[in-house]
Amino acid sequence: MAGLGGRGAAGAALALVMVSAAGCGNGSQHSPTPAEQAASAASAAASAAASLAARGGDALASASAEAGRRLDEAKGGLNAKDQVSLGAVTLDGDGRATTTVTARNTASAAKSFAVQVNFTDGGGNLLDVVVLMVKDVAAHGSGHGTARGNRRLHGEVRANVGTALRY
Repeated sequence: MAGLGGRGAAGAALALVMVSAAGCGNGSQHSPTPAEQAASAASAAASAAASLAARGGDALASASAEAGRRLDEAKGGLNAKDQVSLGAVTLDGDGRATTTVTARNTASAAKSFAVQVNFTDGGGNLLDVVVLMVKDVAAHGSGHGTARGNRRLHGEVRANVGTALRY
C-alpha cells in the first residue's frame, strides 16, 4: 500500500494539521455520529489547507486539500486511532520518511481504514503528513501498509497517528 500519491503535481510537499475525528469533549453526553466525525476531519483539512497556503505556498495547499479528500473517502468512518500502530521511522535513499502502519480490525466484518500519519522532528514540530488507506482488513484481523513521506527530511524524525477512521 502506498501513502498519498506523492508522485503527482500536488505531491511535491504535504503537511497537514488535523484534529482527531472524534472531536473534543465539552462535557456534554453527545457522542459524534460517523457523519459528524467525517465532517469534522474534512473541515479541519480545509482549515489546515488555508493556514498552510499562507505559510507554505500553493503546492502545499493543494497537497493538503488532497489529504482532506482522502480522509473524506472514509464515509461513515468511526474513530479507530486506538486500533492503529506505527513501526519505527526510517529515511529511505531519497530522504523521505517511511513507517509501517498496522490496522487491527476489531469488528466482525471486513473494514477499511484511513490513517493520517504525522512525521515530526525531535521537538514535536510537524514536518510532513501522509494519509494512507488500508483497505479490506478481514474481521478480527490486521492489515498493513507503508506510509511514505512526500518531502526530503533529515535528522531525527518521529511518527504518530493523527487521525484514524475505520469504515
